[in-house]
Amino acid sequence: MSDRKQRLLEAMATLGLGQQPQSIINGELVDGAGAAVTLIDPFTEEELFTYPDADTALANKACDAAQSAQPAWAKGISPAARGQVMQDISRAVLANVEPLATIEAIVAGKPIRDCRIEVAKVAEMFAYYAGWADKLHGEVIPVPSGHLNYTLREPLGVVFQITPWNAPVFTAGWQIAPAIATGNGVVIKPSELTPITTVALIKLAEAAGLPRGLVNVLCGLGPTSGQAAIEHPAIRKVVFVGSPETGRRVAIAAASALKPVVLELGGKSANIVFDDANLEHACLGAQAAIFSGAGQSCVAGSRLLVQKSVYEKFVSLLSTGMNSISLGDPLDERNEIGPISNARQFAHVTSMISQAEGEGASVLSRTEKHNSGYFVAPTVLRGLSNTSTPAREEIFGPVVTAIPFEDEADAIALANDTSFGLAGAVWTSDVGRAHRVAEAVRAGTFWINSYKAIHVSSPFGGSLNSGFGRSSGTDGLMEYTSAKSVWLDSAPTPRIAFGYVS
Repeated sequence: MSDRKQRLLEAMATLGLGQQPQSIINGELVDGAGAAVTLIDPFTEEELFTYPDADTALANKACDAAQSAQPAWAKGISPAARGQVMQDISRAVLANVEPLATIEAIVAGKPIRDCRIEVAKVAEMFAYYAGWADKLHGEVIPVPSGHLNYTLREPLGVVFQITPWNAPVFTAGWQIAPAIATGNGVVIKPSELTPITTVALIKLAEAAGLPRGLVNVLCGLGPTSGQAAIEHPAIRKVVFVGSPETGRRVAIAAASALKPVVLELGGKSANIVFDDANLEHACLGAQAAIFSGAGQSCVAGSRLLVQKSVYEKFVSLLSTGMNSISLGDPLDERNEIGPISNARQFAHVTSMISQAEGEGASVLSRTEKHNSGYFVAPTVLRGLSNTSTPAREEIFGPVVTAIPFEDEADAIALANDTSFGLAGAVWTSDVGRAHRVAEAVRAGTFWINSYKAIHVSSPFGGSLNSGFGRSSGTDGLMEYTSAKSVWLDSAPTPRIAFGYVS
């Protein structure tokens, strides 16, 4: 057994997990019975585990368990007590940052220092939504008929969440916390390639007081485990975070069952640099926007739009700066970029770079090579227009297309010439221009002289191929509730009308 596998197993044991990925159903770790799923260490390309897909039977049990546990969580305890449990979960997560981060670094290939930050943010998510648990209320509406009309905010019941491989534990917290704060039960299916930290999170949560069965985790495949959960009658809403292609399939499956969805999908975000910007500052921001996390982020600044007058200078700064970014073992504290998370994505990223060369791109990249691992060095593509394939399709790797623009109108036109609408940024010293561009660019999140600032208190989501609905903030909270309108006739002699009361 390799040292890395031994370290992984030790972290799993610390968190109460077994020797391989298992689903958690009604508080118990359970093996699946479906097709074999293999996990590969993206740094060494060595096999970590082969485990069985949860399959349809476990999916049905997970939904049944959540349905049984949800009423007592929603009505059997006070909202303040729900919030206290969530605060205890937050503290439990903070007490276990290191084993959670170690698992994430090995299985997902993310630098461990990034993993520690993301685990800490999960604790922050539970603490934030804990504060909302006893503050959800409706409103009184002054209807003209004289009735007392008020609204109630009610939980949906049981929701099904599907989370991706690029930020497994972060996304699990991102969705589970608001769902349970509002009184819902949850069935969650992390990516079959990175399931372990989600199971560990729920084990910690149950040890901190979360009722067994309220949140169930399916370790398995979308077409089997995922499809069965979507079709289960207990599921009231489906939340998906991942690629547009898979998101379409999820939306179609949910629509067939007449279930609403929230889709948080990909992006092709424009990072706009004007000639009056602090170029050194903007260059650091551009590096963080596309190279951090090996570019495996839905909000990555993968289209770098630079004003022509400073285009050559800025691209030179960027290409020089990327040579100082350290690549290597995700467990090494010094490294800023790890490998691409899995073989399929590695093949896609390298194929897109080759396609860019075929379309005439000049490829600026580090020459550093690794004997093993799914490594892609930071790469800048220049000489392409916004109509090129690399500028229009999501690469999801540390690859940026640098495109020049003439003026403000041109920058806005290029930024909006995309089928995505998730994020974007502008770098400028002109305050008026900053606000004009922020308003004009179609994006759910937009930064000014910054990039990738994100917090659980702020809404997040997109439009078009980037999906719809919102996560985080009060907007994300409301996604997990429904509004009930209640009418009370307070007149001494109630009015009975044949039809609508006016």
